[in-house]
Amino acid sequence: MKTVMCFGTFDLLHLGHIHYFKQAKKYGDYLLVVIARDSTKEQQQKEAIFTEKERQELISQLRLVDEVVLGDPQDHLKIIEEKKPDVICLGYDHPIKEEELAKELQKKNLFPIIQRMKPYRIKRHKGSRLRSLLFDNF
Repeated sequence: MKTVMCFGTFDLLHLGHIHYFKQAKKYGDYLLVVIARDSTKEQQQKEAIFTEKERQELISQLRLVDEVVLGDPQDHLKIIEEKKPDVICLGYDHPIKEEELAKELQKKNLFPIIQRMKPYRIKRHKGSRLRSLLFDNF
């Protein structure tokens, strides 16, 4: 069985997220989604509407997703070490470069395939845009 791992905040779940999961699922049999911790979002000075537990519960309800876990707030690679996915699928806008991630994982003797997913209707289905539409008018 091939395990695929995705990462994200997944606040304000939208079709772009679903598209990301569908793309990722094509690379394996078991889709594992890692949810960004509230403390990580605070460090990045990004505000989430839903808590990490609420986001975890929301994503866990999707039939497409097999497992949902919270990331490690201190070591973002720790969950990769623990779960040892065969494939890592990065969102189109994830800030890390594939080569940089591969190099860090090689130091830990991990060699998953790393894939960058394509965006889905970026002008319409982007969390920051949706947040702006919902909250900037209040």
